Amino acid sequence: MTLVEHAVQAMTPLMWAPDRWWALFGHFLALSLMSIGGAITLVPDMHRRLVTDGGLLSDTDFTASIALAQAAPGPNVLFVALMGWYSGGLGGALGSMLGIMLPSTTLTLVVSRWVATRRAWLSVQAFQAGMVPVTIGLLLATGYLLAPPVQTQPSALALSVVVVLLVWRTRISLIWLVAGGGLMGGLGLI
Repeated sequence: MTLVEHAVQAMTPLMWAPDRWWALFGHFLALSLMSIGGAITLVPDMHRRLVTDGGLLSDTDFTASIALAQAAPGPNVLFVALMGWYSGGLGGALGSMLGIMLPSTTLTLVVSRWVATRRAWLSVQAFQAGMVPVTIGLLLATGYLLAPPVQTQPSALALSVVVVLLVWRTRISLIWLVAGGGLMGGLGLI
């Protein structure tokens, strides 16, 4: 079954589950202020809460929501709506998106206005510089969670290392690396 077929099969848009909607809203509301580097950096905690602890999503639904949203044009945060959709229908999608967007959007607007007038302050520069390793660490944790084959298949690990080195040391367009990985996967090499 393809990801699209799975997504269509899992859709329950008119599910009436207000308790689940509030739970999704509360979970994503709590995560929102930790989304330094974007919502994708919170995937490990989302997985823990929605799949491992809460049982609201299966591993397949979780991975499908991320894959579909990343493949679609638009903001990367759309995977949160799909997680809500899989968990609680239309109400789950709305609750999840409101929860992830309200606090971080409000804080971003307020702080960006404040920082714009204080760019020269040493404390502002230090904070911005300190957020770089935090964001990189969160992205690495997300990559680790979403790439179980890399943890068990030497060829997938080797490909990951090669891609990291190519991105770091060359100016090759990322689309060529994605296309190469897709081709290797299609040929069964990884």
